[in-house]
Amino acid sequence: MRLMAVIFHAQITIIISSQSEVLGNFLRNIKMKEKLQSPKVEVPQKVLTKWQNIVDILAELIGVPAALIMRLVDSDIEIFVSSLSDGNPYQPGDHERFLGSGLYCETVINTKNKLLVPNALTAEKWNNNPDIKLSMISYLGYPIILPDGKPFGTICVLDNKENAYSETYENLVKSFREIIQSHLELIYMNTILGDKNKNLSDFIAEIKVLRGILPVCCCCGLIRDDTGVEQGKGEWMEVDKFIVQKTDAQVSHTYCPKCYDKEMEDDM
Repeated sequence: MRLMAVIFHAQITIIISSQSEVLGNFLRNIKMKEKLQSPKVEVPQKVLTKWQNIVDILAELIGVPAALIMRLVDSDIEIFVSSLSDGNPYQPGDHERFLGSGLYCETVINTKNKLLVPNALTAEKWNNNPDIKLSMISYLGYPIILPDGKPFGTICVLDNKENAYSETYENLVKSFREIIQSHLELIYMNTILGDKNKNLSDFIAEIKVLRGILPVCCCCGLIRDDTGVEQGKGEWMEVDKFIVQKTDAQVSHTYCPKCYDKEMEDDM
């Protein structure tokens, strides 16, 4: 009976320490994820429809063939939304490798600033950029930034003739950029909260496993795992194996004070 009391005490110690480790790992993972990377932003169809209206209005009011919302996807930059205007050569889904592309938008994203090119044909820096092949020789664009400060892409307008774009047009594009960024803030926060809730649900599930009534053999100390099977038909396994399989915790082996004293007596 004394031996069983020691075993039971050791099991409880492992379970309690495992709960602490699970909680610690959960919190550390959340902080690390928030610090190092942006969540993948999935733009709902309802928001895409609004963005389509934005670029269509821009193209019509400014009188240009193309208004675009560009997006970074891995190592590429793609046309995410394109205006349904006459003479627009850009199609949603078209993409280029971002770094070294020479696109107007590459400069906007890298500098996180506005870019205005009235006529690329007369500007040495821009007279070989890829958009000239599509006869798009003038450009006005602004960066679209995620709430964590990382770039989402750009909003821009392009023309097939020289265009200096008035201050009114610049303010119009900036205003629509602010609307898009406000949409992204909501999407971003919903994504972050969704990830946290998912991780928290996983954590709670682990705690429920640890806090549930676990069938433990009173002789050998094995635990029966009835997860997903008929009650009483589960696999019998070692405590440490059970903990590792059911949680993110790692098990270390040591002696409780009573077992340590006993080991010392046996060695002597």
